[in-house]
Amino acid sequence: MPIDYNIFRGATHLRVKTAMIKFDSNLWAVIIGGSSGMGLAAAKKLASHGMNLCIVHRDRRAAAARIESAFEKIRQSNVKVAAFNLDGLSTEGRAQVLDALTKAMGDCGKIKMILHAVAFGNLKLLAPSEASSAPRLARKKIAEALNISDHDIKEIVDKAFEGGANALHTLTDPPEYHIGQFLDKDDFSHTLHAMGANIVEWAQDIFCRQLFAQDARILSLTSEGNRVAWRGYAAVSAAKAVLESVSRSMAVEFAPYGIRSNVIQAGVADTAALRMIPGSKHIKAAANLRNPFGRLTTPDDVADVIFLLCLDEAAWINGAIICADGGERIA
Repeated sequence: MPIDYNIFRGATHLRVKTAMIKFDSNLWAVIIGGSSGMGLAAAKKLASHGMNLCIVHRDRRAAAARIESAFEKIRQSNVKVAAFNLDGLSTEGRAQVLDALTKAMGDCGKIKMILHAVAFGNLKLLAPSEASSAPRLARKKIAEALNISDHDIKEIVDKAFEGGANALHTLTDPPEYHIGQFLDKDDFSHTLHAMGANIVEWAQDIFCRQLFAQDARILSLTSEGNRVAWRGYAAVSAAKAVLESVSRSMAVEFAPYGIRSNVIQAGVADTAALRMIPGSKHIKAAANLRNPFGRLTTPDDVADVIFLLCLDEAAWINGAIICADGGERIA
């Protein structure tokens, strides 16, 4: 069957047309958690299409040079960038940001989109975790078959796994967990607020100040951990469930005011947030093998979806969980 090359020409033409899209110069995006990962990728993508940015982050001084360099590159897109390194989870921090942003936007500026990309959760276990002996026993059988020592086969497997042999993740030792402390009430409370309910506070304050554009979007990020149990992820998983629930409620209650609310379920991406999770190397390896495209999700993949959801043509998407994972969840 001959190939219809017009299909490929059309796809290229579509990409060119998308690149030409520019947002109104009075529109702003507020990104809470925008100094790295998917938040920063979204900032870059939106700025390239003319969206002004208010970026809220909480980072130590050691990261200041890297972050400011990234923000300066964004400013080269000829957009306004207001950055705040403070506690965006507090009432005081949120008020400080919105007071300053109101002045920066002037009389004509409006907020088109809020993206909540905060990764501030507790990763303690619920109960002591005993390491599985299955990998060690499997290596022992292989060592016997090859007539080499257990130590040698472990070194071979570990070296190959570190080198990108993802299929060997089941033969490596399971991740080690801190067994001295376990999740308590405060751990849950802080995580549920930071990664679950805080987005409501931002939306309500912006709404009360009448800063939303007529057609505005509230977006947030979830993961497959919303339904899959990973050790050490219990508090964050619970927060994701809260986030998805309040997003649905906002979709219903803010809709009469022209505000849409959706959640993006990103695939496994090699970000600083993922690397904080115990066993992240094993999670990445399994995701690489499962994904139909044979690779991890990138922050840019997710940023592209965020951009699309800000377009006028996405106005009828409301109260949804949109998967941006290349099909990872179904494989």
